[in-house]
Amino acid sequence: MKKVLFLGLLSLSLWGEGRVLYRMDFSTLPDGDVKQRLASKGFELLLDADKLHPRIDQGRLELSTDGTYAGIVGVRFKKPLENVASVVIDWGVEKFPKGADWEHGNNRLALGALIALGTKKFSSGIPFTKKAPYFLGPFIGQKEKRGKVYLGKLYRQSGRYYCVSNKKGRVRTRFDIEGTFQEAFGKPTPPVVAYGFQMNTKDTIGGAKAFIRSITFYAKPRTTKEKEQ
Repeated sequence: MKKVLFLGLLSLSLWGEGRVLYRMDFSTLPDGDVKQRLASKGFELLLDADKLHPRIDQGRLELSTDGTYAGIVGVRFKKPLENVASVVIDWGVEKFPKGADWEHGNNRLALGALIALGTKKFSSGIPFTKKAPYFLGPFIGQKEKRGKVYLGKLYRQSGRYYCVSNKKGRVRTRFDIEGTFQEAFGKPTPPVVAYGFQMNTKDTIGGAKAFIRSITFYAKPRTTKEKEQ
């Protein structure tokens, strides 16, 4: 898809903070293997997530593998997050998988987020694969173009991916959920029903290593009329 400028990459200085709807700070968890601790926070390990060796180290959730696996560490909200404006993620990549290159059709990644919205579900595009709701997928990519919108091989009707950084090391990403969704799909933004972090090293070599420190969802700032009520 052609390169576009989307609101999720605007400078932090242009934003006002809305009310915090949800925050997960991984520094609150003790170091070590954290499967049970993640489960206590509502996380599920999906696909081959256990082979990504999820663990807490120095205040961050780490994912890493030397093999070729795809996994997601995610949360389904019992009560959807209404009125979401944006998400801020403190995260980073320490090792990119060799061969991952969305520009040339190898849609693999060291670290990305998946943000699911609404309850309406769409076909993946192939038989016998589960349907999924709308989703937005900001990710850190080594070779992809920052600010470009990408389509995956599946869920092309309902999913969009966005390269938000090409850097190694820690980055802080603010992603505009409301504006990006409306730009992509031309509809009012549904509630956020789930989110997760994914690593996919299939069809690559050398493995990957990445981490997440925290994720925070913000509400839209209240209007003057709402504040007066």
